[in-house]
Amino acid sequence: MKIVEIREKTIPISSAIRNAYIDFSKMNLSLVAVVTDVIRDGKPVVGYGFNSNGRYGQGSMMRERFIPRILETKPDDLIDASGKNLDPHKIWNAMFRNEKPGGHGERSVAIGTIDMAVWDAVAKIEGKPLFQLLSDRYGDGKPNRKIFVYAAGGYYYPGQDYKKLQDEMKSYIDRGYTVVKKKIGGASLDEDLRRIDAIMEVLQDGQKLCVDANGKFDLETAVAYAKALSQYNLFWYEEPGDPLDYELQATLRQFYKNPMATGEDLFSMQDARNLIRYGGMRPDRDWLQFDCALSYGLVEYLRTIQMLKEHGWSPSRCIPHGGHQMSLNIAAGLGLGGNESYPDLFQPFGGFPDGVKVDNSYVTLPDLPGIGFEGKADLFREMKALAG
Repeated sequence: MKIVEIREKTIPISSAIRNAYIDFSKMNLSLVAVVTDVIRDGKPVVGYGFNSNGRYGQGSMMRERFIPRILETKPDDLIDASGKNLDPHKIWNAMFRNEKPGGHGERSVAIGTIDMAVWDAVAKIEGKPLFQLLSDRYGDGKPNRKIFVYAAGGYYYPGQDYKKLQDEMKSYIDRGYTVVKKKIGGASLDEDLRRIDAIMEVLQDGQKLCVDANGKFDLETAVAYAKALSQYNLFWYEEPGDPLDYELQATLRQFYKNPMATGEDLFSMQDARNLIRYGGMRPDRDWLQFDCALSYGLVEYLRTIQMLKEHGWSPSRCIPHGGHQMSLNIAAGLGLGGNESYPDLFQPFGGFPDGVKVDNSYVTLPDLPGIGFEGKADLFREMKALAG
């Protein structure tokens, strides 16, 4: 049993939208295929992965460092104790060989993308959905296949007015979501409040709004927004300041009593631990958004979950960024609180397998092997073309 080839392709996911910090006019991602010599139904088992939106593809780093390290390792050193499957932890260790600690940035995206493909292959070799494999290995064997999702949108774009913003949010509600999100910080505070008011006009009882500043604010601005946002019963106030400014996050709790969320731009267990230690996050109400695809993959995410438990946090307070099926499987298999969803953006990489519907902001995962990419026709066409 061995990995015979790892392929990468950089694919554009560009769009005219922007948040408070960046525009997506030149955004791309890396798509990866891990080809094994294991045969199922007459074909080699192939695992697939891709990095989440908001971080660029990392093909050169993969090709120069991480893919060669895997392929140069003796195949027997990358399989599990049973000898019947690959070992994601051993493969992760091979990728990280000769890397110094710290500096968790772009390399975490490269490793996380390959790691996603490895776990997809491992679950397929075992003949299980990834959520079932994770529950069997790290839980009680009883995954919760019904997962909370919210609709991420509300970006700034040319020609957007209040009516178009309302229509966008109503379209999410019509598709079964009860929690929606809009961007803030890309306009003045007064203008953002007018946009929020416009959305509030179309939300009904039981429907809530999240707002996301994408790390734009200094402390003074974050506090000003916190005071203004306190008039609303928001689902959360997300990433007000720089993700590594733990003092800003900790100070903000003095001015904002409702739920806050952050963590999507923390790419290691160590950085996540510093947020928990020093960021003033409250385990009874706040949300953590660590994204495995950007933060060294599921192998590292397992370390992060263990760290959270040691600090008195439940995995159910995690709702990952990214809107991909990998995090859906982790949520179902390891008891996370839900997952982000992009109903219209970054396709075909976001969303759910074909036929999966949102009902009262929940989706139920189907029984598909691995991560379930084969169940999403438009996405699998891209993947199959890479695998050859």
